[in-house]
Amino acid sequence: MRTPVLLPLTAAVLAAHAWLLWELPAWSSAGATPAPEQKAPAFTTRSIAPPAPPPPAAPPPVAKPPPPAPRPQARPRPAPVSAEPASAAPAPQELPEETPDAAPPDPQAETLAAAPAEEALPPPAPPPEPPAPAEPPPPPRPETLQGVQLVAPDGQPVDAQLPVKLPPPTLLSFDVSGQAKRFDYRASAELLWQHDGHSYQVRQQIKAFLVGTRAQASSGQITPAGLVPQRFSDQSRREKSAEFDFAAEQARFTPAAPPAPIGPGAQDRISVFLQLSAMLAAAPERYAAGSEITFTTVGSNDAERWTFRVHETETLELPAGALPALRLERLPRHAGDQQATLWLAPSLGYLPARIRLTQANGDFADLRLQAHAAP
Repeated sequence: MRTPVLLPLTAAVLAAHAWLLWELPAWSSAGATPAPEQKAPAFTTRSIAPPAPPPPAAPPPVAKPPPPAPRPQARPRPAPVSAEPASAAPAPQELPEETPDAAPPDPQAETLAAAPAEEALPPPAPPPEPPAPAEPPPPPRPETLQGVQLVAPDGQPVDAQLPVKLPPPTLLSFDVSGQAKRFDYRASAELLWQHDGHSYQVRQQIKAFLVGTRAQASSGQITPAGLVPQRFSDQSRREKSAEFDFAAEQARFTPAAPPAPIGPGAQDRISVFLQLSAMLAAAPERYAAGSEITFTTVGSNDAERWTFRVHETETLELPAGALPALRLERLPRHAGDQQATLWLAPSLGYLPARIRLTQANGDFADLRLQAHAAP
């Protein structure tokens, strides 16, 4: 401390001054001849600043530990703050050993330490390729693209090839009774069936007094599988028609309407009766009572699946006489479907001997065979 050093020096200086002042009279009276009185010399004093204390010895250098490996998200701890007042001189003391966490990071050491690790790491793998988007499932195929289906009475489908035998060309005449808008009427009808073994034509026409005339016609080709329609027309007040394009699996309509998908074996509303005749004539044993036959059937502006159920043979009392016939009934799928029942006569090559058509509003037409002859 500086105060203990200054006190002895100050005391020595004051003692020297006091001694000098004390001895001055003795010096003046010791001589033989008194000297003239002289003014005593004045002494001045000044404070002499003691020399500055030597600076405290520097603490011995502490060896730094090797820099630690870099840690992710490591932060240096803050240096501890001294609790001594700022005016007091710090006493020499040893510095506390620095912990690895408190040591400031050395950028150069970190770079040198990280260099070998980077060289040892394998190159980063390329990011995985994103999975290819899953393809949406294809839309279900419409029922009308299916072909002819035969179901046995026990409900099992029959996949065997269904042979056909076309009936001979014939002109059938019918007596018609019916109802239109709650009006009962009587009419006459004809069904003309013609073919040459390669192509066919069929035309049905109904004439009624005060009701008018309605005609439906179908034409197309003949193949080992039976009839392949090309055009269907339905004419009453105006004509509507459908063109068959089996290559494109479409039926196109006039007047314009959305095309309908169709598959092999599709028929129209007139050719379907003749196709049934050809199938039953070729192999009647295949079609026991309870069997069901399904076709895609095309009208003048749409296509739908028609299913016919085979019933027992009945004996009909017709204008042409008593005639055994096999009854087939169309099974409606919707409330607005047209109902159709037909009786196919084995003696006529399974041509229809009776046809009854019923609309959803109750209108019907009942065609009963009156005569038949070669065209």
